[in-house]
Amino acid sequence: MTDKTPSELALELKTAFDTKHDQVKAIAEKALAEAERGTPLSQTAKELADTAIIGMNEAKARLDDLEQKAARRGSDEEVIATPGEAYTNSDEFKALNGNITQGRSITVEMKAITSLSTNADGSAGALYRAERVAGMLTTPPTRQLRIRDLLAPGSTASSQVEYPQESGFTNSADMVPEGGLKPESSLKYTTKTASVRKIAHWMRASTEILADAPALRSMIDVRLRYGLAFKEDAQLLNGNGVGNNLLGINAVAVPYVLPTGATAPVQQLDKLRMAILQVALAEYPASGFVLNPIDAANMEVLKDAANGYLISNPTEAPGLRIWGLPAVETQSQATGRFTTGAWNMAAQIFDRMQAAVTVSSEDRDNFVMNLVTILAEERLALAIYRPEAFVYGAF
Repeated sequence: MTDKTPSELALELKTAFDTKHDQVKAIAEKALAEAERGTPLSQTAKELADTAIIGMNEAKARLDDLEQKAARRGSDEEVIATPGEAYTNSDEFKALNGNITQGRSITVEMKAITSLSTNADGSAGALYRAERVAGMLTTPPTRQLRIRDLLAPGSTASSQVEYPQESGFTNSADMVPEGGLKPESSLKYTTKTASVRKIAHWMRASTEILADAPALRSMIDVRLRYGLAFKEDAQLLNGNGVGNNLLGINAVAVPYVLPTGATAPVQQLDKLRMAILQVALAEYPASGFVLNPIDAANMEVLKDAANGYLISNPTEAPGLRIWGLPAVETQSQATGRFTTGAWNMAAQIFDRMQAAVTVSSEDRDNFVMNLVTILAEERLALAIYRPEAFVYGAF
């Protein structure tokens, strides 16, 4: 089984195709020159030409097939590997050859820890081979982790991110007569600082796991990776900014207030529509809702007088949309609460270290117990540019 990425395979196949193409071209040019001199093409030359053409066509067919698969599956980042695969495929891990000496640590930083929402069930991925399914590696109950997907991505090389937070906008634009004084508008900003915070945890395992790459991948992906994302999801939404906590969206979002002149809501759906209006009055377009699964389910089963579903169809694929916007369901949101806002415009994640996995024997009595410690950690900050663009309320 190859460890080459789709990009490396594509480059290899294209090189093979170009080589065969050059061979065919050279044979054709030689045959044309001999034909101009009246020399017939020899049987050997014909066979060489046929072989080169067949090889060129085979390389082209394989390249086309790889490109089609890549188009269906997405970019290299989507196809290549989970964090566990990235670790076990790394040169550092392969150099261990199943052993780690006392005092040695192997750290690999990777880019693949975002959200786990690519799987329909929200799990961190299946275990890799049936021959190694120890009790500690069975998949735990998992929730969909989706908050990161709503927010704009970013990165930083610093421990703090200073950013301008919009605190007021006076729009004085008006009709102006020729030669008249033009009105001045103002946009006020306050400089804010988002500190980079660390999320980390570790597990201990037998040194034998270093010789079992599938089991190590499972531990990293199913347990360690999921644990980081689980905490991250809650922090991005509910972090209070105290101590080592992030300052999350709900902590700065403005409370839901029925806009003046708007019709008082009767049902949950009505209140969500008024929340969209409240965001719009802050001059930002709402891009989605975050709901507790219980509240989302209650809305999906709402029926009209004829007993028909109002906003859902049980025969269609899951994926709740309310007032044209996607509704993300997560237990990080408290029951009876909702958040809406311009998620991808008014806030941004800054990753300082997306995910690093360290395997070390240098931890307490690991060496004499034939154990290794496997540590996973990430560092990130959250910048919220326009708090008024988020609305947090209760049903």
